[in-house]
Amino acid sequence: MTSLAYAADAAAAPPGGPLAGFIPMILIFVVFYFLLIRPQQKKAKDQQAFLSNLKKGDEVISGGGLHGKITGLTDTVVTLEIADNIRVKVARQYIISPVSAKGEGQACSTGG
Repeated sequence: MTSLAYAADAAAAPPGGPLAGFIPMILIFVVFYFLLIRPQQKKAKDQQAFLSNLKKGDEVISGGGLHGKITGLTDTVVTLEIADNIRVKVARQYIISPVSAKGEGQACSTGG
């Protein structure tokens, strides 16, 4: 009767010891870290550095799609000139990127 109990304990134990059951969980965490968490942290760090280095005269794109030139800065607000004598205030956190040098940020004129 006792040999049957020992056989049941041996069958319930994972092969390779107790650590072998945790190895797949550890590998999944490592994969998630390198494929999801680490790149997202790097992107957030780069965005924070970009926002802290903004200065007057930079041409940027806001989160709402406004393209403009920075005419004023505070800790929380950026003033953008989006056309001649038309200025809007945008929260600094919503400035997403600089306008590329390839001319992507320039307005298109339509023939009329």
